[in-house]
Formats: sequence, C-alpha cells, structure tokens
Amino acid sequence: MSFMHPLKVEERELLRKIVKKVHFKHYPKEFCTDYEADKMIAAVAPETVASLIKVGKDYKVNEL
Repeated sequence: MSFMHPLKVEERELLRKIVKKVHFKHYPKEFCTDYEADKMIAAVAPETVASLIKVGKDYKVNEL
C-alpha cells in the first residue's frame, strides 16, 4: 500500500535532493527524476521521512 506523506513543498524538494544525491547516485541520470524520487519517499516510513528532513536541514542540503 502506497501513501503520500503530508509534506510542505519545500520539504518535498529537500527530500528529492537527498534521495537523488544519496540513494540514486549509482543510477543512470535518466532514472533520477522527481517522479522516481517521490516513489521512494512514499515507500519509506513517516519516521524515516522526518529523520531525513531533520538531517537535510541540519546539513543545509537545500543550499547545495
């Protein structure tokens, strides 16, 4: 069962950057789309999403 986490636009953009840089770093460029990142974000637990957002904000990933 898939569900979308209730995220703000800026949180979703931050998570997309994290997923693309960390989880998709060995995938071909054409695979690293927002759609694929959103699928991965939807597949993880809400606790993991909250943790990724916290780490992303702490390390200022959105400024990279």
